[in-house]
Amino acid sequence: MISSFTPPQRILMGPGPSDVPQRILDAMARPTIGHLDPAFAELMEQTKTLLRYAFQTENALTFPVSAPGSAGMEMCFVNLVEPGDTVIVCRNGVFGGRMLENVKRCGGVPVVVDDAWGTAVDPAKVRAAFEANPQARVLAFVHAETSTGAQSDAAALAAIAREFGALTIMDCVTSLGGTPVRVDEWGIDAAYSGSQKCLSCTPGLSPVTFSERAVERVRARRMPVQSWFLDLSLVLGYWQSGGRRTYHHTAPVNPMYALHEALVMLREEGLENAWARHRTMHLRLKAELEALGLSFVVAEQDRLPQLNAVHVPAGVDEAAIRARLLTEFDLEIGAGLGDMAGKIWRIGLMGHSAREENVLRCADALRQCLGGKRMAA
Repeated sequence: MISSFTPPQRILMGPGPSDVPQRILDAMARPTIGHLDPAFAELMEQTKTLLRYAFQTENALTFPVSAPGSAGMEMCFVNLVEPGDTVIVCRNGVFGGRMLENVKRCGGVPVVVDDAWGTAVDPAKVRAAFEANPQARVLAFVHAETSTGAQSDAAALAAIAREFGALTIMDCVTSLGGTPVRVDEWGIDAAYSGSQKCLSCTPGLSPVTFSERAVERVRARRMPVQSWFLDLSLVLGYWQSGGRRTYHHTAPVNPMYALHEALVMLREEGLENAWARHRTMHLRLKAELEALGLSFVVAEQDRLPQLNAVHVPAGVDEAAIRARLLTEFDLEIGAGLGDMAGKIWRIGLMGHSAREENVLRCADALRQCLGGKRMAA
């Protein structure tokens, strides 16, 4: 007989989701109201304001898509890329590859800038791509590549795009709230993230922000957006019409409570303090992992503090270690993806998971699973 589901209590130190504080879970349990209720409209306005703080932007069009980060990614591409548009796509991991798939499905003409997995995007290669393709209308790149833990220089990449008159689309799913994201200062035109990583919210919402230049591009489209649900010209009626909101979809009301609470908590802590906490916990974890003989995939200058990718030691069954961590220690870490499957572990320090007790518990559990000895890579 099927009865109510009771999930196990885990410590989430994989690539996402992250631990959700009880305060956010409690917010999610508040009474459901209608998605057109004036009280909910006020929450929507507050959420937009809080997201502007998180993104460090004044963009009017800043809101959470009622779907996970993959939908936020698709919203950026389906609105800003039309058939025949040349798009320069930076690929240094799995999620750059997903950007490429979006360009193709929009009928765009992709120009791919490849960098090795575990390295940052090379601005010189991006410049060369623009010089060879000056007609390019969009540059797309991943700020924090979740598959490897590499962080790219978003400011430098966006500056090159502006120089050639192109818009930028930036994936900051793993960076928002955990490492500096400065949309206005860097000149980013469209950015998307996820609720479940450094914001410590439950999965299922995708914060996005669009510059006025991006909004103008949407208004000037020659063809309608192929996705009805993700068409910004329709969504605007729900998110940007104040007291005259039009019905577009039934928003996930209770998850919106959770995101609002998560953003309130981020503001209470302060962005700079949150960034510093993630950095401090990374350095603590780094010391512990290196004491075990584990080596990092990404060079220190390109390393993302909240996603720590380490090589699996020779002769170690990485899947068996992860399974033991989960069953014996209630601790989740992530496996490698794509070319790195079976070769690395991805240890997350995101949001509420970036705490000293988690760092110490993870290190101790790995030490026991690896036999208590320093491992040779």
